[in-house]
Amino acid sequence: MYNNKTTDWLGHPKGLFLLFSTEMWERFSYYAMRALLVLYLVDQSHSRGGGLGWDQASALQLYGTFTMLIYVTPLFGGWLADNILGQRRAIMLGSLLMALGQFSLALPHHWIAGSELYSFYAGLSLLVLGNGLFKPNICTMVGELYQSDDPRRDGAFTIFYLGINSGMFLAGIAVGTVIEQFGFSQTADGTTQLIRNYQAGFLLAGIGMLLALLLQITLAQRLLGDIGVEPTAKRERRRSKCENKTPLTQQEINRFKVVLIMGLFTVIFWAGFEQAGGLLNIYAERFTDRTLGSVELNPAYFQSLNPFFIMVFAPLIALLWLRLGDKEPNTPVKFALGLLLLSIGFLLMVAATLQQQDGSKANMLWLVAAYLFFTLGELCVSPIGLAMVTRLSPVRMVSLLMGAWYLFMALANKVAGIIGAMVGTTDTDSEQAMLANTLAIFGGLALTAMCCALLLFLLADKLVLWMHDSKAR
Repeated sequence: MYNNKTTDWLGHPKGLFLLFSTEMWERFSYYAMRALLVLYLVDQSHSRGGGLGWDQASALQLYGTFTMLIYVTPLFGGWLADNILGQRRAIMLGSLLMALGQFSLALPHHWIAGSELYSFYAGLSLLVLGNGLFKPNICTMVGELYQSDDPRRDGAFTIFYLGINSGMFLAGIAVGTVIEQFGFSQTADGTTQLIRNYQAGFLLAGIGMLLALLLQITLAQRLLGDIGVEPTAKRERRRSKCENKTPLTQQEINRFKVVLIMGLFTVIFWAGFEQAGGLLNIYAERFTDRTLGSVELNPAYFQSLNPFFIMVFAPLIALLWLRLGDKEPNTPVKFALGLLLLSIGFLLMVAATLQQQDGSKANMLWLVAAYLFFTLGELCVSPIGLAMVTRLSPVRMVSLLMGAWYLFMALANKVAGIIGAMVGTTDTDSEQAMLANTLAIFGGLALTAMCCALLLFLLADKLVLWMHDSKAR
């Protein structure tokens, strides 16, 4: 911990705003790529330099695998930072790898004719490795800016969370605009088609990642001091003369049970929520009327709805919990509420799909409303779950438990890809068959989330008892 008394700005260390900005540009980079990934894979203008021409099922399966790995590699990246690299170097190396990954995706097809897939897989691999180094360490450095009893800590993470969502919000709008503005029209068989320039979008994502790296290189030493320089495991060994290993108590075992059970429910939530970057992205592209006045909106724009709603509603939800006081719901009930809101979002998508039985496209307001309910559900699950893990984990095992929590999210992302792939493919299924599959998926997810919400409501009192925590909220 360094002395930050001379570096306060708006009541917080200036280092917080450096980490805020670094994370904002990293999230901009990642979500810009995420908004394009499935659209790029399924774009059938492959021969003319657009997408890769995959079928929907294969694209969604790859999306699930990729996002799963995004949540697996932080286990290894955290260990490397703790024991060898230090958080600062891990973040810089991760930033560089992710920038290289984006630039690999950005290579124009005509530059690497016949090797597009090699460049594509190399780019995804670099992104996964870089994310593993970056993701687990940036949040840890935010925490190290403050003493454990500093009342500003919660506010600091709220500011940091807004940085995350600022980057996400900008990403969808920016890349949606860029791929069309730098695209080109091509006429074939008397039909003029706009070929989207996905490579320009990936290039923009790479530039965002370079900005994050540049901020760390130029400002980290001045604003962060020695934070993140020395590997934490080495530092703790130096500070501690001996290490006392004690067996788990019954209270700790019960808390492990809570984390495990809540982890299973979080898999259900994120398996539904992560349809946003996969199936819902395709739904926006193929089955949604995106016309606003005389303009047809790019489907990537819809990826900015979630972070926009978070920026609007996160402060309101936090204020709601505060105002409820002793009536504030406990952690399991908040999770159940999140699952219920997710279910409502998918019921709206069922209604949108039913609207298309006459052959018309769905009104995009259905999609907007669904994203709203997904976001409200996220605010009842994501920050609450992270707080629960840090509160219930034994101090000597908190990093391990946090890594395990990310594994639940990794599993959820893989399941999300498998579920989304059930939509079928344009090669073997008619448009109407794909629409019927979509209706079944939305209905199944709505029913599953609703049943899990009910089950969790019933289990809530028992789980709170196992928490052994007067602050089980």
